[in-house]
Amino acid sequence: MFCYKFLFSPQFHIANEEGNKLLRKILILFVQQMANEVVLLDFETSPFATRVRIALEEKGIEYKSEVEDLSNKSSTLLKMNPVNQQIPVLIHNGRPICESMIIVQYIDEVWSHKPSLLPSDPYRRAHARFWADYIDKKMYPTGKNLWASKGELKESSKKDLIQCFKILEEELGDKLYFGDESFGYIDLAFISFYSLFYTFETLGNWSMAAEFPKLVEWGQRCLRKESVSKSTSDQKEVYEVVLQIKQELGIE
Repeated sequence: MFCYKFLFSPQFHIANEEGNKLLRKILILFVQQMANEVVLLDFETSPFATRVRIALEEKGIEYKSEVEDLSNKSSTLLKMNPVNQQIPVLIHNGRPICESMIIVQYIDEVWSHKPSLLPSDPYRRAHARFWADYIDKKMYPTGKNLWASKGELKESSKKDLIQCFKILEEELGDKLYFGDESFGYIDLAFISFYSLFYTFETLGNWSMAAEFPKLVEWGQRCLRKESVSKSTSDQKEVYEVVLQIKQELGIE
C-alpha cells in the first residue's frame, strides 16, 4: 500500500529535486543537439559536395549525409534550394545554406573555435578567395565541355583545361600547399577536382603526371589527410560515372 506520508517526507523532496535536475540536463542536451543539427544534402561523386564534406571533417563537425538521387530530386532538396535545385545544401538547425564555397565560408565562421580555413590576414584572405573563384569559373565548366562534347569544342576545351592546369601549377610553385605550409581554402577548393584528374587525362589524351607533376604530388599530399581521403571519390569510379553520362548524352 502506498504511504502518503512519504510525499511530505524530506526523502521525497530530495529524490524529486534530483529527478528534476536529471530531467533538466536531458532537456539541455536535447536542445543543444537540435541547435547543432547539421544535415548535408549530398552526392558522392560531386566535387562541390566533396568540398563541404572536407570542410566539415576539417572542423570535426558531426553531420548527417542525405544522398540525393539527382534524376529524382527529393522534396527536401526542392524546398531547401528552390532557386537552383542543386546539391550541396547544408541544413544547419533547419536553415539551408547553398553553393559549395559559400557553405565552406559559413562553416569556417560558425565553427570559429577550430582552426580557420581562410587566412587571418585580409590580403591573403582576398588572394585565397580569388583563386577559389578562378577554380570555380574555369575547372568544372571547361572539364564538362571536355567530356560532354566532341570535335572542335572538345579540342578547344582540352586546350583551355591544360592552360588552367598550367596557371594553377605556377601558382603552387614549390610550396607544399597553395596556402604555403598548411592545407587551406584554395587547397580545399581545388582538391575536390583531384578525383577527375584521371577522367581529364584519359578523355583528353595526356598524362597529368608527365605534364603537371607538382599538381599530382600536391594532390597525393592532400590525400594523406584523413579529412580529404575519407571525403573524396576514387578516380576510376568517377571516370565510370562520366562514361555513363556520355552514353546518356549519346556522345562517343
